[in-house]
Parts: sequence; C-alpha cells; structure tokens
Amino acid sequence: MWAQGPEMIQYHDKEWGIPVHNDKKLFEMLILEGAQAGLSWSTILKRRKTYRKAFDDFDLKIVSKYTQKDITRLLSDEGIIRNRLKIKSTINNAQKFLEIQKEFGHFDKYLWSFVEGKPIKNNFAKHSDIPTSTVLSDQISKDLKKRGFSFVGTTIIYAYLQAVGIVNDHTKNCFRH
Repeated sequence: MWAQGPEMIQYHDKEWGIPVHNDKKLFEMLILEGAQAGLSWSTILKRRKTYRKAFDDFDLKIVSKYTQKDITRLLSDEGIIRNRLKIKSTINNAQKFLEIQKEFGHFDKYLWSFVEGKPIKNNFAKHSDIPTSTVLSDQISKDLKKRGFSFVGTTIIYAYLQAVGIVNDHTKNCFRH
C-alpha cells in the first residue's frame, strides 16, 4: 500500500477514493493536488491545516479576490509551499471555479458529468498497475485548461479524480476496494 505513517494511513482509510460532492472540498482538493506538483502527497498532507488557514479555509469568494498583498503574505508563510506560480494558480483557479459554478450551478455537477455521476471502480491487483493518467484525465485536463485553469495537467487531474472518488483505484486486496 502507498500509505505509510499515521497521517497517510488515515487519509487512505477515511478519505481517498470516497466520492466528494461538496464544491468547497472539491476546490480544496484541486488546489492541494496542484500544490503537490513535483512533491510527495505526504508533504502536502502535513501542511493541509496550514493551507486551510493561509487560504481562508478555501473560501472561493475570498480567494478569488486575493491581491498582490495576499500573494506577498503567502510567499512568506512557511506552512505552505511558497511557490509564486502555485499561489497565483490558486487565485486564478478560484476565479475559474466560480465561473464553472455560475455556468453549471455547481462545480460538482460539471465534474461528475464526465462520468455521468457514477464513480469508476478499477480492479488493479497492485499499486504499480495504476496509471498516472487516463483518457478521462486527459479530457478533463484539456477542458479545464481551455477554461483558463492552471496546474491541471493530466497527471494532476488523475490524482485529483482518485482523491475525490471519481475514480476508485483501491487495489483488489484493499478493504476499501
């Protein structure tokens, strides 16, 4: 199993792969998956509480209005990944997320429409069999980029789909399968 250590095991057992339909949670996970780019998930998970505090508990309306002053504040926050591009991406993605909510009513409706509202349950025997991207993650990544999102490459989006339960990649021997 990929989850090692109490925090990662807790995340695997109680959260990863469980379908999410709450827009605030969907936004949080999109931002955290983007923050993970080039890093390990455990690095981000350890900073999750700090991310929530730094980004106003992932309140879309507040984050979407961040200014240069907020970017400067975030760049000095040692509790998050202090990468200017990732911070600016969070603000941009909050704005784009709000646009999707306006168009579809909820981001949840938009995202789950790619799978007709039903999670994909894969049947991989071992973790090494799980892909890093799929046709579905390619499709969603392409659409999000077209809508102006950033840090939404196909690998990030596949990890996101796993995290929010659109794709269940718990292996066949896992109790969560």
